[in-house]
Amino acid sequence: MNLPSVWTNADLHCHSCVSDGTLQPEALAARAKANGVELWALTDHDEVGGQRRAMSAAMALGLPYLTGAEISVTFAGTTVHIVGLGFDADDPAIVQGLAQTRGGRGERARDMARELAKVGIKDAYEGALKYVGNPELISRTHFARHLVDSGVCQDTQEVFRRFLTEGKPGYVPHRWASLRDAVTWITQAKGMAVIAHPGRYKFTPNEEFALFSEFKAHGGLGVEVVTGSHSTADFVKYTGTALEFGLFASRGADFHSPEESHTDLGTLPELPARLTPVWEPLQDRIVRA
Repeated sequence: MNLPSVWTNADLHCHSCVSDGTLQPEALAARAKANGVELWALTDHDEVGGQRRAMSAAMALGLPYLTGAEISVTFAGTTVHIVGLGFDADDPAIVQGLAQTRGGRGERARDMARELAKVGIKDAYEGALKYVGNPELISRTHFARHLVDSGVCQDTQEVFRRFLTEGKPGYVPHRWASLRDAVTWITQAKGMAVIAHPGRYKFTPNEEFALFSEFKAHGGLGVEVVTGSHSTADFVKYTGTALEFGLFASRGADFHSPEESHTDLGTLPELPARLTPVWEPLQDRIVRA
């Protein structure tokens, strides 16, 4: 049976404690089901270690499932995220590629802690580790949770504004995979590559055009149009971008935590009807009970 192309409440972007979310994959599956999600994907950062658990939990709930991951890449000096959907999570190339991408996070985290110590915030690395489910995936989010719980900031948004964005003490850039690498890993593993939340990147119009052009040239096929960090204006803008570049449209809350995420699983507006959803060409990759 084919899933409906427009009316499906698909949520294809969220994170578990295997990367920088706070919930177990099983709890995320239950939350998605309870919120009316009809097609779900777990997309942990640079990691597929939670895929079997997520799929098993989804199958037990009768929730159709697509494999997923969110891969960090560097483009024009900026970290960009590429979501892979419907790929073979056991494909050796993508497993090895993600392992290499994760490899630099530990040293980056120690550099971040050293920078924070210069402004009087001691032992931040040890503090962040307390929030990490997978030490290979220590990230700015884990540092942010530590700084909130230790009283340095009121919330994680304040942490990022004051310490963890470019130009602030505590920010350390990292050289991720290339755009070509990420798209190739996904497509060769029989999945679809999707540009995640493009409205978050501070590109000039020319840089953004170059991103989409290069992404498509490498075999990328999708873009997140409706996502938790997009405004209504972004929905309109990236509807136009999807049509301009002939891309399939994706939808996902980018949910991390009940306490931190302002958009819950399954609560987003529908995709605009004139777009073709990513799940249409991925029908044979959807796992059903």
